Amino acid sequence: MRAFLIPLALAGLCQAAHADGISSAYTDLDSQKDCVTYAQAEEGDGDWAELACAGYRGYPVLIAYDDARESLFYGFPPGGDMTSVWESFSGFNSSGAKVEWRIESKGDVAIPFAVIHRRSISNPEDENKPTEVLLVAKVAQMEARDGCTIGLVLATGNPQANDQARKLADEKAKNFACGKDKYTVIGDVPAFGRVDN
Repeated sequence: MRAFLIPLALAGLCQAAHADGISSAYTDLDSQKDCVTYAQAEEGDGDWAELACAGYRGYPVLIAYDDARESLFYGFPPGGDMTSVWESFSGFNSSGAKVEWRIESKGDVAIPFAVIHRRSISNPEDENKPTEVLLVAKVAQMEARDGCTIGLVLATGNPQANDQARKLADEKAKNFACGKDKYTVIGDVPAFGRVDN
C-alpha cells in the first residue's frame, strides 16, 4: 500500500507545480535589505531617493521616495526610467513589507501580471491610526513596459479587502491601459493621484 501511495503523492506534486490558472506568490520588501539606492538628494536638495528592489523572479520593484511619500512601480519601466510617472497618496505614506504577486501559469510558464501591496497613509485626525489601503497594480512586462495602479481597496475595517483586491487584479490588470483607463476605488480611500512627468 505504501509503495502505491508514494507515486500518487509525487504525481500530485507535479500537477500542482504545473497547474494552469491564477495563484499568489509573496515577496518581502525591506528597503534596508532588499533594495539598492541608485539616486538620492544631495545635502540641501530636499528629501528624495530612488531605489531598485528585488521582486518576483527577476521582476523588480522600484521605489521613488519624496517628502515622506512613495510612488512604486512593479516590473520593467519604459525606457528604464520609473520617474516618468508619479503615483501616490497626497498624505504621508509608506509601503508594507510584503508584496502579493498574482501569477498566471500556463504549463511551465508563470507570469506575474498584478500585485497587491498594502500601503499605510497618515491620518491627520489621529497620527497613531493610519489608514490602510490595498493598492492593486498592473505589472509591467519586458516587452510592453506598461505598469500602473489599477485599483485601491480600503483595508481598514474591511474584512473583504483581500478578496476584493484579488478579484480586481484578476479581472482588470491584464487589459488595463495605463494613462488612459481610470483606476477603481473600493471604499473611502485617502486622496490619490497620478502625475506624468
